[in-house]
Amino acid sequence: MVKISRYNQYKIMWTLVLFDLPTETKLQRKAAARFRKDLVADGFSMFQFSIYIRHSPSRENSDVHVKRVMRSLPNDGHVCIIRLTDKQFNDILVFNQTGIIEPPRESFQLELF
Repeated sequence: MVKISRYNQYKIMWTLVLFDLPTETKLQRKAAARFRKDLVADGFSMFQFSIYIRHSPSRENSDVHVKRVMRSLPNDGHVCIIRLTDKQFNDILVFNQTGIIEPPRESFQLELF
């Protein structure tokens, strides 16, 4: 008998929120800061300055977080949401001054039965 895991590389999703928000006025800076705080409050982590990521165990769970991001969109600027499977995310190459670095891996998730 083959045991099939509920979680696999093709069901686990990574949600990336990429944004370019204006910060010329005090009101725009406040809206941009509120948007970032909303992302962090929903479990997103900063990947780069204007890119936040979140691990989700399924597409359905990712849908919930995408809807929350859409509810907190600022009036100005551009926001893009990209979803990748865990398998696709593992193929990302990240570089810095010292060479290739590993992208963040699966975040700790507590499962209650």
